[in-house]
Amino acid sequence: MKQASTGSERRYKVALPLPLRQTYDYLCKSAEPLPQGVRVRVPFGQRQLVGYVVAEASDEPPTFELKSVASVLDEQRLWPDDIWQLVRWSSDYYHHSLGDVAANSLPVLLRKGDAPEYLTETFYALTDLGRAQSINDLKGAARQQQVLAALKYQPLRRSDLTDIGVTSAVLRTLQDKGWIEVREQAPTKNQGWQKQSSVLKEQGHALNTEQAVAVSTINQQQKHSTLLLEGVTGSGKTEVYLQAMEPVLERGEQVLVLVPEIGLTPQTLQRFKERFDAPVVMLHSGMSDRERLNTWLDAKHGHAAIIIGTRSAVFTPCQKLGLIVVDEEHDLSYKQQDGFRYHARDIAIKRASLLNIPLVLGSATASLETLNNAVSKRFHWLKLGQRAGGAQMVKHELIDLKQQPIKAGVSKALQEQIQVEIERGNQVLLFLNRRGFAPALMCHECGWLAQCHRCDAYYTVHKAHHQLQCHHCGSQQRIPKQCGSCGSTHLISHGVGTEQLEHSLKEMFPGRGVLRIDRDSTRRKGQLDDYLQKATNNEYPLLVGTQMLAKGHHFPHVTLVALLDVDGALYSADFRAAERLGQLYTQVAGRAGREHKAGKVVLQTHHPEHDLIQDLLNNGYSHFALTALAERQQSELPPFSYLALFRGEATDRDSVVQAMTQIQQLMPQVEGAFLLGPMPALMERKAGRYRYQLLLHCQSRKLRFQLIEHLLPQINALPLLKKVRWSLDIDPQDFS
Repeated sequence: MKQASTGSERRYKVALPLPLRQTYDYLCKSAEPLPQGVRVRVPFGQRQLVGYVVAEASDEPPTFELKSVASVLDEQRLWPDDIWQLVRWSSDYYHHSLGDVAANSLPVLLRKGDAPEYLTETFYALTDLGRAQSINDLKGAARQQQVLAALKYQPLRRSDLTDIGVTSAVLRTLQDKGWIEVREQAPTKNQGWQKQSSVLKEQGHALNTEQAVAVSTINQQQKHSTLLLEGVTGSGKTEVYLQAMEPVLERGEQVLVLVPEIGLTPQTLQRFKERFDAPVVMLHSGMSDRERLNTWLDAKHGHAAIIIGTRSAVFTPCQKLGLIVVDEEHDLSYKQQDGFRYHARDIAIKRASLLNIPLVLGSATASLETLNNAVSKRFHWLKLGQRAGGAQMVKHELIDLKQQPIKAGVSKALQEQIQVEIERGNQVLLFLNRRGFAPALMCHECGWLAQCHRCDAYYTVHKAHHQLQCHHCGSQQRIPKQCGSCGSTHLISHGVGTEQLEHSLKEMFPGRGVLRIDRDSTRRKGQLDDYLQKATNNEYPLLVGTQMLAKGHHFPHVTLVALLDVDGALYSADFRAAERLGQLYTQVAGRAGREHKAGKVVLQTHHPEHDLIQDLLNNGYSHFALTALAERQQSELPPFSYLALFRGEATDRDSVVQAMTQIQQLMPQVEGAFLLGPMPALMERKAGRYRYQLLLHCQSRKLRFQLIEHLLPQINALPLLKKVRWSLDIDPQDFS
């Protein structure tokens, strides 16, 4: 850091991490012009902010007295050219503040103005006593064995151990024994991996014909191209990634792998580390600020060969990036739903274009946007139609719930099938995308339902903590003893959640272990990885889960998967609901029969005759998706049109309706575009605020961009907007 105090005084446009898209002019004394993108600390009102130099300002006399830059934090900008271009492009495409986009692309410590330098972290290491221990003598202490094996070659960070399911209790036990110790040290770096004769630790698996064609096609790409790797669940997409990465790493180039959720990074990391003798790192929100900065620096300076990360990792700078992989490209987690509302898949496509390198999009259930690009030959389309390793395709069965006896969401017919599988020593996965004990508390006398006082939603019953919780705003209260309307004490739980399902399965199958995996049961750090490992090891015959279990996990002993209740998606107001149901069903079904055991999927429904269900079960996701794509084209819905959603919210309904109406009145009459609304959001009131929307529908991206650029200055000038919190969502994925 240096004080801005020498040289001639220059005037700069600075982008600040604020919602407003405008830049602010500041004076700075410097001998040489400041490069674009360097960080500067500047006064703003009563506080100081870290901003980013955009350009030198014109010499026109300012209309007010300009403030001076307090300090210049960098001599050169932190990003390489491709990331700075990507930040600028993202700001334009999403019509979002450049300063906020720049800040979101950096680790937290750099946003705050810290120096881009390696920091010490907490590491666990073996003591001499620990090195003397025989792992085989620790029978019955699998986690302790795992720690000693993991620390055999090098000290590891706490997050590294958490990622493989190691808990604090296990570490305390080993510390008490004197076998491991805690050290504060800077991370060690492998600076020579690019010069190794080989980056392989072990050879890859033999490929089937489809896999071999996919690997060959990817490796033939000498410049930018986007490839859709569409493969049925269990078809060996990861093996294709690994073998396609090998020549890239052999050339000394890096690979960026995006995964949708933190829960998928450990298993991906493990497979990559087993295959490659090159540094593999992770980037996700579960890491400390120091860990994220050090890992970011490893990627930037080329010390990391493979970078695996969630959504925000798409902005990670690399010394020499040669390939980008976006796994489960259809997943909604890639779209940021607040603040800077970007889609990591789309930004990855742009980044690959800027670097002129190939990009692989992998999925068993490709999004309709990606599928349309493949059908129209803008993307290469690689198909894996058979399961790898001799695994069989799963069988599908419908259970009509009409007039069926049901207990906690489980029909008698399904209960009998579960009994058969667990007696054979197999595992059963029951999917219910509704956590808690029950979705509502109801009075048996008058029908009153406990409703959140801040949202248009009912409280969810969480019996384990004796609480009612709102899953939309987070408010909670103790379960009441009396009805809020008639005073009756006869209150009952209405509907079924995962907590109740877990409880009922223990009654149905006494003595059989039940493992529930949802957001409530995995709140503690490391607990999700621990539970996933237990599920993989067949420690529990019965698995209960929400959508967390639908995403790419490999459970080799699961032979029966049951989806208990998905009927709500059949009649949703969201035009994407059918696509999401198709993806969800196919992904959940893919957890069955992953290896040499036959698999079966059971779908419980009150509407077995529904066209969507019949198409999915009889023809599979690909046929269903192509049919849905034709329907989208006929209805002029994405990907055959381009949307933008204006959201407004306020504590007063009239204010937000009036504000959105004023925005609607600004819309010019233009051929090929129209603005729908104002209309209430699918949930009108949330967290005490009324929410209304305007939907801009355009025939081209160019027209959408031009219209929004025309509208934004006028919208920002509306006096009523000061009373309303509003936002703009480009390519919206969620209308709730």
